[in-house]
Amino acid sequence: MDDQAQQTIQEKQPPVLFKETQQLVRQISAQLDGTLLCYWNNPRGEVCHNDVLVLYELLESIGRQEKVYLFIKSNGGNGKASLRFVNLLRQYTQRFIALAPLECASAATMIAIGADQIQMGPLAYLTAVDTSLTHDLSPIDRDNDRVSVSLDELKRVIRLWREEKSDSMENPFKSLYQYVHPLVIGAVDRADSLSIMLCRELLASHMDDESAIERIASELNTKYPSHSYPILIDEARRLGLKTDPMDPRINQQLLQLNKLYSEMGQKATTDYDDTHAHGNEILNIFEAPGIQLYFQQDMDWFYREQERRWIRMNDNSSWRKLESIGGKTRRSVLHIA
Repeated sequence: MDDQAQQTIQEKQPPVLFKETQQLVRQISAQLDGTLLCYWNNPRGEVCHNDVLVLYELLESIGRQEKVYLFIKSNGGNGKASLRFVNLLRQYTQRFIALAPLECASAATMIAIGADQIQMGPLAYLTAVDTSLTHDLSPIDRDNDRVSVSLDELKRVIRLWREEKSDSMENPFKSLYQYVHPLVIGAVDRADSLSIMLCRELLASHMDDESAIERIASELNTKYPSHSYPILIDEARRLGLKTDPMDPRINQQLLQLNKLYSEMGQKATTDYDDTHAHGNEILNIFEAPGIQLYFQQDMDWFYREQERRWIRMNDNSSWRKLESIGGKTRRSVLHIA
């Protein structure tokens, strides 16, 4: 489709509900003995290093706080970014409490275990933090995308092989290397060691018992047979995490806030034809009283049939900032290199 034809089709935009979310954020903050910060990820968003820079912008805006309550809703992302996230937050507050009304998974679990306390609602869960890795040499799936490989899966293949082995059977790695490159296996093993180390550092930010820190870090990485296994409040307590039920009123209001964020995070895709489209989607949101920052993916997509995949084009994605000043809303773009 040519440019003139595309211009005749109005691009869809996701709703930005700053007024509505601010009202709820202020209502919840008034019921807490600290400052409420919100960190929300779309299912297609994730914890990443740029989020740490945005958190810095947010913290600089509101200043140092005695106690911070962090509403977290995320499916995870980069564990190293989680460590930076918690380290930065602790430089602006003496006490940090995680509020988890819904999923707080993987790298988000890492953020939560860095808190002095985790408050969980009836729908909340943490997860294991064992590492899976998509490497440049990872196997390719039927859609021509790289496959994520986890150390737990590799260990289970080897264990099953050895349980069924006979004297005539060859070394299992010899056959495994036909499907998974040796460098991928090495990278996954290193990533697993990194994950345990990250958990140790996060727990040590508020715990002194080294044996408990080592045990919790190890169990979060090796105990569960599924990366997405839901760790509910009782299981979190058995692990040794400081976890308590959330106030039902606060939980209900956070669920209402999640509905507003979910509306903001809906896909707004404009299809021009079978191979050309434009996508606008809000992936990550930070918010505190008086300020909201969100990352909006804003780009053209082209389907390359020979490769059976969509290609990004004309990427204008950016962080956008909304501030309430003197009863008026000021909008700007937050530039992050």
